[in-house]
Amino acid sequence: MKSAFRNPGAVTAIAAVAVLVVGGFVGLPLLWMCLVSFTLIVLGAVAVNGTQVLKRLALVIPTLLAVTFFTFFLQNSRGDTRDLAFNILGPGATDAGVDRIVKEFHLDEPMHTRFILWLSDALRGDLGNSPIRSGQPVSDAIADALPVTLQLMLYTQIVALVLAVPLGVYAAYRANRRGDKVSSMVALAALSVPNFVIAAVLVLIFALDGFTIKGVRVGWEIFPGARYQPFGEGAWEHFKYMFLPTMSLALGQAAAYMRVLRSDMIATLQENFITTAKAKGVPDRRILWGHALRPSSFTLMTVFGLNTATLIGGALIIETLFNLPGLGTTIGTAIAQKDFLVVQGVVVVIAVGFILINFLVDALYGVLDPRVRHVRA
Repeated sequence: MKSAFRNPGAVTAIAAVAVLVVGGFVGLPLLWMCLVSFTLIVLGAVAVNGTQVLKRLALVIPTLLAVTFFTFFLQNSRGDTRDLAFNILGPGATDAGVDRIVKEFHLDEPMHTRFILWLSDALRGDLGNSPIRSGQPVSDAIADALPVTLQLMLYTQIVALVLAVPLGVYAAYRANRRGDKVSSMVALAALSVPNFVIAAVLVLIFALDGFTIKGVRVGWEIFPGARYQPFGEGAWEHFKYMFLPTMSLALGQAAAYMRVLRSDMIATLQENFITTAKAKGVPDRRILWGHALRPSSFTLMTVFGLNTATLIGGALIIETLFNLPGLGTTIGTAIAQKDFLVVQGVVVVIAVGFILINFLVDALYGVLDPRVRHVRA
């Protein structure tokens, strides 16, 4: 523990987690908590491995520009100018309305000029106004939905890691024995079942009347099936409503993390420093949790970062099934209504989040293991 606190990267990472946990219970805005946590992790990573982190940060900026331009191009390159205006206004478009949209969105300007104008507004938080939603700002629609999705993703990843890490360590310790084979078989089954099927089964067992097997009733009406309760309006009710959607996503994530960690732990347990620790009589528990877990976590971190960024794909279905007003439901509704401004805004937010999360994962490598700092420096 003392060595951890001598590492400023570890200190700021712990502080970032504390901000999310404490701020969640206090009721602080989730978006602000994420921004503060992101800043803390970056500052700690810079203190530990400044040159490498700053180089990665320098690559993030052009990557963000390229991704946002590509998204903008896909949404704005369909048809001619008036076709784009008709798509924005929808079926009730009039000639006067089309002319107004052409002028408002600078659709008569070249693509690169429109992108620069849009980007300058986006950096100020203005993603346009949705005519389908009676002129509601797109940024407001995203701001209303984003906390719900962030909560679902945060709970999913916490539950997945809580389940996966002990199981992965145990499976590696008991490699090729009965416990390992059983846990690996269960993990493979969880990976093979789609999220929406897991959701349906969980709803059937824990929210509805269940089912009967050979005269035995299986099912308890413990959790509500489809509703959202904000955290600030009651923490207990909030977690009750979020339990089933969280578990629907977390079981598959936990299975993937468990298999990745098991594989890396088995390799780490063959290393010379582990053999030396065993020869010195270090207890198995300390070897597993104190010596082998941290160097075995790099692949897990990479998969964690990628899965965190791509969870929105599963959230799109899960939020719809459980009637959660998150980004998944928002983009699904926008696609159905052909509200391309909202689609464009949500896709940009997801893309930016994907890039930033993977940047954080790469920055944390040097915080976890000094060998990475020496190699990359």
